[in-house]
Amino acid sequence: MSMPHAVFAPQSAASADLGDLPQWDLTDLYASMEAPEVTEDLKAALDRSKTFEASYKGRLADLAKDNVAALVTAIRAYEDLEDLMGRLISFAGLVYAGNTIDPVAQKFYGDVQEQITTASSHLLFFTLEMNGVDDGVMDAALEDEHLAHYRPWIEDLRKDKPFQLEDRVEQLFHEKSVTGSGAWNRLFDETMASLKFGVDGEELAIEPTLNLLVDPDAEKRKKASAALTKTFSDNLRTFTLITNTLAKDKEISDRWRSFSDIADSRHLANRVEREVVDAMVAAVREAYPRLSHRYYKLKAGWLGMEQLNTWDRNAPLPDADTRVIPWNEAKDTVLSAYSDFSPNMAEIAGRFFDNGWIDAPARSGKAPGAFAHPTVPSAHPYVLVNYQGKIRDVMTLAHELGHGVHQVLAGANGLLMAPTPLTLAETASVFGEMLTFKSLLAKAEKPETRKVMLASKAEDMINTVVRQIAFYTFERKIHTERRNGELTADKIGELWLSVQGESLGPAIKLNEGYETFWTYIPHFIHSPFYVYAYAFGDCLVNSLYAVYEEAESGFQQKYFDLLKAGGTKHHSELLAPFGLSASDPTFWKKGLSVIERIIDELEELDRA
Repeated sequence: MSMPHAVFAPQSAASADLGDLPQWDLTDLYASMEAPEVTEDLKAALDRSKTFEASYKGRLADLAKDNVAALVTAIRAYEDLEDLMGRLISFAGLVYAGNTIDPVAQKFYGDVQEQITTASSHLLFFTLEMNGVDDGVMDAALEDEHLAHYRPWIEDLRKDKPFQLEDRVEQLFHEKSVTGSGAWNRLFDETMASLKFGVDGEELAIEPTLNLLVDPDAEKRKKASAALTKTFSDNLRTFTLITNTLAKDKEISDRWRSFSDIADSRHLANRVEREVVDAMVAAVREAYPRLSHRYYKLKAGWLGMEQLNTWDRNAPLPDADTRVIPWNEAKDTVLSAYSDFSPNMAEIAGRFFDNGWIDAPARSGKAPGAFAHPTVPSAHPYVLVNYQGKIRDVMTLAHELGHGVHQVLAGANGLLMAPTPLTLAETASVFGEMLTFKSLLAKAEKPETRKVMLASKAEDMINTVVRQIAFYTFERKIHTERRNGELTADKIGELWLSVQGESLGPAIKLNEGYETFWTYIPHFIHSPFYVYAYAFGDCLVNSLYAVYEEAESGFQQKYFDLLKAGGTKHHSELLAPFGLSASDPTFWKKGLSVIERIIDELEELDRA
């Protein structure tokens, strides 16, 4: 990306073995932070939002009754404005993610965020007024074919109706978010990105330090864990304050909106029933002994230990392939697996490599982890990974490209109906991982290779299902306890250890210092209760993949139809063509049985 100010640091020498790692080209959004189009579009967003408010505020009920064509025109104008503002905030957010410690990027992101919040405050009335239209009037209006196009969005909107507040209160909540939750989120990101972890005299950022926890050398893993513990402990006061503040902020919002359960706002956003999530959580927790407890006992034996230390949890197996996987090999592996399933899927994923839609190097200041950002339908998604050449990094690439393919396909629904609820948003990503894993497994010729690959997949699934449900349980404990007053760092650590002990089981020793490891999980900060979506997606994909393996033909088309639907259909409608239902009590057990069978095979290979 060409910018007068160097936002991105150069790739490190350590990435030489990885080959030429791509950095994304954001010029499809804007040429640079200083581009005149950014200033022009920010001004246009504010001017057009004010004009929109003046044109339509207080009129929607009458339009729905007497002039449906004008209401359709208003919705299209609203969607177009949201696309413009989405483009601006996406660009600013991606620039910021590229280097969260760069002062210019920080200021740019903060300024754009403030200006978009101001502009969008003039649009707040629109969805509130849409929900104020009488049900009978709206039902009659929806008989118009042009308005009926927006039926999924309108029906989704009306699910929020019981939890909406009076217009001026909504506006206050909206404007205060910049100095409220938004500011605390930014403090977390900038603090985390600036942290340094001392390992063997070297000062590392968080991603390379976490990467050492999968190093074959047990001493390196132990040192990395000690470095993480020390830095997390040194910054415990900040992370405790952030956690307490955001939990209280959410409690205030939930109380004003009359949500009866601490996770109900997330369930509503996910368009999933509380009973479905509760059934999944109960099924996973009940399965802990058959999944994680059993697997980690096996792994301790493979490593010649009675108990694994916390820093050994993701250690590679003795026969594991720990070579550095160059970027081009990772690319070929994923695209080949995608192509075997569907050439169309591989073609869409290939665009991300060909057009500069991926940022791959791990560098100082870059946002940790990985994500796929859909941006807006008038543009295209971007993927961020911190690629360091491990097999897990290849799987992460497969995961995020699954999201990217989903976002491209769903984009045709337009900005209002493209976004997919989180529970279904993980479907394509986890399916992409499964395709890549199965492709690699099919090429495994030796029993030892197969064993290592199965163990790696079991670990990934445990991290996706067991670990994420443990995270969800931890969040529930935090938000419940916070209603009784502020939590000390010791109390948060105690709650963390209680859920980790339950989920990991007796084969893992919870070493001193591990009580601080809750601090670095960004989902707790950015998206409370997001984490169960990973388990939802994994169990769903396990069931979906079983259907795929048994299907004679037509699966690919049904699968693409599911992805293309975006946010236009409920999970029950999307799963029905596959003969699946998340409301079926046995659904979750089916998904979990896939993990059990992998562990069964590992036990058999051990006995052989």
